[in-house]
Amino acid sequence: MADQARQNLYVYNGGFLTQGRVRRILDLAGYDIRLGAPGAGDLVGVWGHSPTAPRGETVAERRAAPVVRIEDAFLRSVNLGRAGDVPIGLNIDRRGVHFDPRTPSDLEVLLAENLLDDTALLNRARAGIAALKTAHLSKYNAFDPALPAPAPGYVLVIDQTRKDASIKASGADSNTFLEMLFYAQTEHPGAPIVIKTHPETTAGHRAGYFKPQDATDRISICDAPLSPWALLEGAIAVYTVSSQLGFEAILAGHKPVVFGQPFYMGWGLTDDRTPLQRRQRNLTRAQLFAGAMLLYPTWYDPYHDRLCTFEEAAATLTALSGAWRDDHRGWVAADMRLWKRGPLQKIFGGTKRVQFADGPPAFAKAKATQRRLMCWANTGHADAVLVEDGFVRSRGLGADLVAPLSLVLDDIGIYYDATRPSRLENLINAAPDLDDTQRTRAAALIDRITDAGLSKYNLRHAHPLPDLPKGRRILVPGQVEDDASIRLGTADITTNRALLGMVRAANPAAVIIYKPHPDIEAGLRPGAVPDADQVADVVLTRSDPIAALTAVDEVWTMTSLLGFEALLRGKQVTCLGMPFYAGWGLTDDRAMPITRRTAQVDLVALVHATLIAYPRYFDPVTGLACPVEVIVDRLENNDIPSPGPMNRSLAKLQGLLASYASLWR
Repeated sequence: MADQARQNLYVYNGGFLTQGRVRRILDLAGYDIRLGAPGAGDLVGVWGHSPTAPRGETVAERRAAPVVRIEDAFLRSVNLGRAGDVPIGLNIDRRGVHFDPRTPSDLEVLLAENLLDDTALLNRARAGIAALKTAHLSKYNAFDPALPAPAPGYVLVIDQTRKDASIKASGADSNTFLEMLFYAQTEHPGAPIVIKTHPETTAGHRAGYFKPQDATDRISICDAPLSPWALLEGAIAVYTVSSQLGFEAILAGHKPVVFGQPFYMGWGLTDDRTPLQRRQRNLTRAQLFAGAMLLYPTWYDPYHDRLCTFEEAAATLTALSGAWRDDHRGWVAADMRLWKRGPLQKIFGGTKRVQFADGPPAFAKAKATQRRLMCWANTGHADAVLVEDGFVRSRGLGADLVAPLSLVLDDIGIYYDATRPSRLENLINAAPDLDDTQRTRAAALIDRITDAGLSKYNLRHAHPLPDLPKGRRILVPGQVEDDASIRLGTADITTNRALLGMVRAANPAAVIIYKPHPDIEAGLRPGAVPDADQVADVVLTRSDPIAALTAVDEVWTMTSLLGFEALLRGKQVTCLGMPFYAGWGLTDDRAMPITRRTAQVDLVALVHATLIAYPRYFDPVTGLACPVEVIVDRLENNDIPSPGPMNRSLAKLQGLLASYASLWR
């Protein structure tokens, strides 16, 4: 629609005016919202079969204007619309509405008439189904995938909200739900029955058809915030009237029993108890998904304020729902320095404000309030979720008080601690099982990062590289010597001076290029090597690390992240310690191997675990959790808000008081 001529859309429902996200999606789709009476060529917009829809239908009939029916897309938001959350997509239909079988909708015509045989489209559909399962995405997503489902072997009966428009459109009522429950019991004698309550019923917004008193020794009511995918996995059969969960049951491999006439029945994928004769075509799951999720909806990208693909919308919802699942219990942040508290509040306080406390009271507060406890990783608290900067962090140093764009949460260990497992280590061990879509995304991310010349800190005003001697060039990145990655990831070589000596001894004829760590150059952290030029052929001061990587053949390091960034650029990397990227077959490892690291992975698998699956990303423009690609966009386009004069003043003061660094670290 966006590439067609714009059209006036006359509306008679205040929600089209007050709900900014709905109005914006319609605007981007080519519709100009108007009040008054439509003229020739104008359209009337109504919300599905809502109570206000007859107003628009009456005007449309009198003015001979076509009706456009608008509904939420099948992936909507994290929380409920009735709780105020905004949709990530809309279904905009000029024929009917997808849940009303009385009139064919655009979706039904698409499923009936479109060939749906394009290989690329069907590959996208199969990948999309896998993405929903992996990320536990549904229409609403305020649930915890970690909560256990009932023991497998039950029949799943899906409740809905009373007098929902889709139920009325299917000609169903309360008796239909009683009939459905009866058949679920009689067709599966002896099997337990689990009735899944609608999220709006659980939240108290609308009543359902089943009540707690319907539970028996065989029938249980499930109103816990469980993942629909976990519930579907344990079910031996699924019964529904017209719930979207029936569609997801198809995607999960079921053939649900359907008592209404929703959009997904009649295509050979459901057991239809109320057949719709005009639907005679048999579709595959991929074809149904392609029509309903790839071709029919209009998806929105909130980070760039534009329409987007299903894949981009799913990545957005994955980031938003992942943040909710991390944060919905609330956090107590223990022993956090003052300057970190603002960024932590922005990143982790979207659901419940982060509470800050120091020492034992923080642990007591977390226990008393049943909040999660977070500590900065270098505090080493074993009973807390550890927090640390991500690998594409910011434009500027953390030591300069520049807020991070990415952080990692680790409830097992922390990535730089080689003495114990971490969540990242577990993700890398599982990385050989990635599907093709995940691998394609990671490969594209590698290209984007390397093409844009991005690194962890992305410092500006770097000095140009000097003319480097010819020969086999080895880059040796200096590190902060009291850094936890040195203490917990090295054994024999633990200082920059010792590192330089080892590299020179092992490579007497090579051109050794030493690059001090930017925090050390700024005088903020220990690790200076005054006589580095006596060992190295070149010492790079305040130079761009990516330019340095481009100019060399190899990198030798203890545990520096620059080794990982070198792998991204196809450089050979030798590790004298055991950083997170060592021990997987990608590096020349000179330290004692870690037997826990059993997988042999390629670079794409390593990058997916490290840059996509492990960190949390925060978009400083919208204030939302976001996919990593948004951060790449922001950094590449320099679309990062300035820290401001106060931040710069504090950073300068910190430099003057470098010997008292414990005050802010």
